Amino acid sequence: MRKKLFLICLIFVFIVGASLTVYSTSRRGSSGNEVRQIQEKLKRWGYYNGAVDGIYGSKTEAAVKSFQKKNGLTADGIAGKKTLAAMGINSSSSSSSGNDLNLLSKVVYAEARGEPYSGQVGVAAVVLNRVSSSSFPNTVAGVVYQSGAFDAVSDGQINLTPDSTARKAAQDALNGWDPTYGCIYYFNPSTATSKWIWSRPQVIHIGKHIFCR
Repeated sequence: MRKKLFLICLIFVFIVGASLTVYSTSRRGSSGNEVRQIQEKLKRWGYYNGAVDGIYGSKTEAAVKSFQKKNGLTADGIAGKKTLAAMGINSSSSSSSGNDLNLLSKVVYAEARGEPYSGQVGVAAVVLNRVSSSSFPNTVAGVVYQSGAFDAVSDGQINLTPDSTARKAAQDALNGWDPTYGCIYYFNPSTATSKWIWSRPQVIHIGKHIFCR
């Protein structure tokens, strides 16, 4: 009797564990912040045209399938580990968010200290807009340390300790404020040496920086 009870308990634990494993990723019927992140990114990339409501419905599922097909993933409409990684979404985002904030703060301080506050937020927003773009690496660190992307990395200023203003600007950008309206580039017209950057569509001029797409 005890053996039977023990086996039943083991089977129960296995079934529950398997269920938790299966539903630890986002799929049709899921809801929450991760679903919202999926929708936001797919909408930016043109796969999704529905509401960003955090509800994984048929439109979100179809958009995920399209993204999976385009990126060589199994097109099952389920946002599992590989699909989330390809989108640049870390399912344990709470553990990585602190690192993102610290690195963004360093970028803001190194690239835009002394600039108007909205310009500092704009620099952080550009980094985040690149993360959301399929043309750039899909993590904050990947964007920041991409070869030739930021002068502050090349000259070592990225290692300076950011002040409270830079940190606040980075946090505001992470919270969704984008004074650049979706820009993925910025430059100082007084020091820019690249002719190419002048060809980018200019959106807004804040302080010493021109922000462009």
